[in-house]
Amino acid sequence: MLNTTLEAKEFLVYFGTYTNAVSKGIYVSRLDADTGKLLSPELAAATPDPSFLTLTPDEKFLYAANEIGGNKEGFVSAFTVDKKSGQLTLLNQKASGGLAPCHVSVDANGKTLLVANYNSGTIKSISLNTDGSFGDGGGLIQHQGHSVNADRQAGPHAHFATVDPSNRFVLACDLGLDQVKIYRFDAAHSTLVANDPPFATVPPGSGVRHLTFSHNGKLVYAVNEMACTVSTFVWDAESGRLTARETVSALPPGVAVKPNYSGAEILVHPSGKFVYATVRGHDSITVFSTDATTGQLTFVQNISAAGKIPRGLGIDPTGRWLIVANQKTGNVVEFAIDAATGKLTPTKTDWSIGSAVDVKFVKAE
Repeated sequence: MLNTTLEAKEFLVYFGTYTNAVSKGIYVSRLDADTGKLLSPELAAATPDPSFLTLTPDEKFLYAANEIGGNKEGFVSAFTVDKKSGQLTLLNQKASGGLAPCHVSVDANGKTLLVANYNSGTIKSISLNTDGSFGDGGGLIQHQGHSVNADRQAGPHAHFATVDPSNRFVLACDLGLDQVKIYRFDAAHSTLVANDPPFATVPPGSGVRHLTFSHNGKLVYAVNEMACTVSTFVWDAESGRLTARETVSALPPGVAVKPNYSGAEILVHPSGKFVYATVRGHDSITVFSTDATTGQLTFVQNISAAGKIPRGLGIDPTGRWLIVANQKTGNVVEFAIDAATGKLTPTKTDWSIGSAVDVKFVKAE
């Protein structure tokens, strides 16, 4: 069990992984947000390939996308969170509605789980019971179509889905279509129907992967995997419309995209002033500042992720510490965040976790 005697302002830090000879499931560490001290991670729950994680708003329940390989249908797992020990207890599991579930999120009411299935190009919504377990309600959306890259975009590849700040719409990134799908969300029944307009587009061949909302909810920043770019949209919360504003490189100035480079994660700092994106292959984190009026991105810094194939990012709720999960080198690395500039400085905290993928924080008790 993890040490539970540390001072206040502590957070549990959960890590999703791909399981193998050295990784057995979801791992947990403990962060002292005052000092940045991060304890050595321990196994919180054994479960296969829990690549991406999410939590209910009250942080009582955690959900994992079990991204099992091959042509087998994936599944999702529901856990209760022990906020003192960090341990997770399995509630139940449910089919993900497709192949290779790669992203999960929970709506603002904590009553619906959204799942993106990459290989089959589907979005599954699943109702959640009051005890955190999966219910019987929900629905399934099958994406259709293709885009310009015959190797990567011959069909749909749903990669991400989340509710907007109003909890009235769901935005879903489809890498295979170069589209951010827009759905009207019925929170009472955990169902989705296509909005009008039904989608927004990124430049052809970009491969939109993940997105995040600005601090005020009026902008959306999307990271494009194949082009290593970030696209900014204006979000109209009344009509559910995304209007493209700009697309900028997620690489440092003067650095061109290479075939082995790919954008992965994107997050907005709790202050709303900075945006962070990971680039695999280049194995780095790029920092942008945001214009307070327009939301326009300005390059601030590009720094080594101190590992290979950086996937998920996590920023602690105080905004002082950023942790990146490096999949290929199997390590998680901590950086201090400069509150004035957003720049990152390595803290020299570097822990081994096999095939680390995702990072999530929970207020400890």
